[in-house]
Amino acid sequence: MLLIGLTGSIGMGKSTVAQRLRALGLAVIDADAEVHKLYNGGAAAPLIEAAFPGTTVNGHVDRQKLAQWLLAHPEDFKRLEKIVHPLVFGAEQALLQAEARKGAEMAVLEVPLLFETKGLERVDVTMVVSAPAEAQRARVLARPGMTPEKLAQILSKQMSDADKRARADYIVDTGVSIEETQAQVDRIIESLRGRKGSAYARFWA
Repeated sequence: MLLIGLTGSIGMGKSTVAQRLRALGLAVIDADAEVHKLYNGGAAAPLIEAAFPGTTVNGHVDRQKLAQWLLAHPEDFKRLEKIVHPLVFGAEQALLQAEARKGAEMAVLEVPLLFETKGLERVDVTMVVSAPAEAQRARVLARPGMTPEKLAQILSKQMSDADKRARADYIVDTGVSIEETQAQVDRIIESLRGRKGSAYARFWA
């Protein structure tokens, strides 16, 4: 099974690309979605409350309160990562193993911080979603509750788009029409048909 690492900075259009990959029949395992489950009554919530008191409500992580805590204590990002990353890895592993049992030819790991968290060794090829900076900024600032300060903090934790593009095996440009973006994805997947991967056996099996 060939593992594709899907990544890109905030607001670049990963969801649009992931939707197309699913339409092509590939399983897309979304790290952020797994975090969402872990935060909402999942295993991460009590651990986060113990580490950052007052950041959960009724067994669910209050993302606003957690964000405020991290804004005031940026050094605690590392503590949070040590809690969440092993749990996410376990969830991803279970989903990938299920795909392997089905005999899937490919699977996609959607990881926003793929390069930053040394996730490269866990996938066979990388697909970076990119768009012009002004499009990225407009998309992100249109989100509810987003501010220029929050965006600056998020971007400070992410590798620059230029660096990601330089390291990518494949780049999907979402600064064009949806049809053109989808066509790019289709061409990439077609080029990968029949290619063997080794990352699954090394890290996930």
